[in-house]
Amino acid sequence: MNSSPAVRMERHGNNGEIALIVLQDSARMNPLGRPLQLRLRELLAEVREDTTLRALVLTAEGRGFCVGADLSSMGGAQGGAQADGRTLGAQTADNMHQLSNRLILDLQQLPVPVVCAINGAAAGAGVGLALAGDVALAARSAYFYLPFLPRLGIVPDLGTTWFIERRLGRARALGLSLLGDRLGAQQAADWGLVWACVDDEALREQALATAARLARLPAGAVLEARRALDHAAASTLEQQLHYEAERQRELVGAPAFMEGVKAFMQKREPVFAPRQPG
Repeated sequence: MNSSPAVRMERHGNNGEIALIVLQDSARMNPLGRPLQLRLRELLAEVREDTTLRALVLTAEGRGFCVGADLSSMGGAQGGAQADGRTLGAQTADNMHQLSNRLILDLQQLPVPVVCAINGAAAGAGVGLALAGDVALAARSAYFYLPFLPRLGIVPDLGTTWFIERRLGRARALGLSLLGDRLGAQQAADWGLVWACVDDEALREQALATAARLARLPAGAVLEARRALDHAAASTLEQQLHYEAERQRELVGAPAFMEGVKAFMQKREPVFAPRQPG
């Protein structure tokens, strides 16, 4: 087990193939302070390099999944020049480019499926973190809250605008951004923001069970799915049909496909090879 005051990682599954990363600054509802972000990026790098790991669950302890920026560390939000001569805005943007944005990209580019188990409040930039995985499960008591514009006069960040517009559409994304209403877990599931809403006491068990299913996918399946959907979002139908055919040119006949066909003929579940180094 790897641990720090802010984050810990455990291994689960029959063969330890599932990584469980837990944010544990529960007293403060897991704000995205620099130490937490650095440690989380370190653990994600471990997951990326360890080819025995085949899925990841990201969750937190306490009443909050993540409440976003650690405002207590932002110089009292005075907006003037900082000790290094930069404005608070410049310092914030630089920190986002160098650390926070890379954290979101780490999750989006991880070569294993990511389940985000949202145990409580996801607020501010915590919404971006909650939606950066592949499958999001929300505890029934969880909610999503975007105070950026109505409370602070700044835009939603850490990918929040990208995620909510694509999942909810422009009308709902604008409404949440401008009105600052809390979106409960059940409504988030009904709207398609998350995969499912589950009872609080069942969240971690359900997340691990979902990760176990994802861990049985062919190596590289999650990367193919992400790339195909990203391509579709920026393509015409004709362009996407071409993309799909060209991916099948490479994938049909590969070991995963041949195992799938063999398992189908033998009426059994396929058993896919693990990730390879490199």
